[in-house]
Amino acid sequence: MNGPLVVVISGGTAGVGRATALAFARRGDWVAILARDEGRLQSACAELRATGSTVLGIATDMADAAQVEAAADRIERELGVISIWVNNSATTVFAPVLETTPEEFRRVTEVTYLGAVHGTLAALRRMHPRNDGCIVQTGSALAYRSIPLQSAYCAAKAAIRGFTDSLRCELIRDGSKVRLTMVQLSAFNTPQFEWVRSKLPRRVQPVPPIFQPELAADAIVWAATHRRREVWVGWR
Repeated sequence: MNGPLVVVISGGTAGVGRATALAFARRGDWVAILARDEGRLQSACAELRATGSTVLGIATDMADAAQVEAAADRIERELGVISIWVNNSATTVFAPVLETTPEEFRRVTEVTYLGAVHGTLAALRRMHPRNDGCIVQTGSALAYRSIPLQSAYCAAKAAIRGFTDSLRCELIRDGSKVRLTMVQLSAFNTPQFEWVRSKLPRRVQPVPPIFQPELAADAIVWAATHRRREVWVGWR
């Protein structure tokens, strides 16, 4: 891959997503950020433009497949051919299973799991005919080892892993040159623990040791530019 690449990052306005967007921008790549919050979207785009990168922010709910597809069309019209697509959108609810409502399970699933599916489909529709490109799923150690009080999130991350492994088999069967990788993260210092819904009596934080988002960002950039099935980041 030579010259600036067009990179799409969902959930790119904070935490790991924003650090990843900044890491690609500093490489000189052109970055499109998909996120729901307009204020955070504008802030992230301003930070990226300060690096000299070409940046496009699109207000998008990753749970809505039509919005994701429309965003992909706009990106290719305004920036060019998408080379890398990073699925990073996620939400969760900190609560025991019996205190988590069906609506909360649905929303976590729609954003975290189906958001990754929608992003992958939008990327594949463009990459598969060209036989080129890379899709990165931002995963979690919780895709392999579930923990209490995060049932919806653990289930969604495990679902992404199952979906990704199945798709990988199909790409191998097709002899496709589209690359697919999953970056499994351990505990990271992100705003998720302040922003998402919690029904617990105490402040929530990741299980130590806790790493900074820039470490994850470097791993995602590396995974997007190297052939690896899976990349683990942080302590495990």
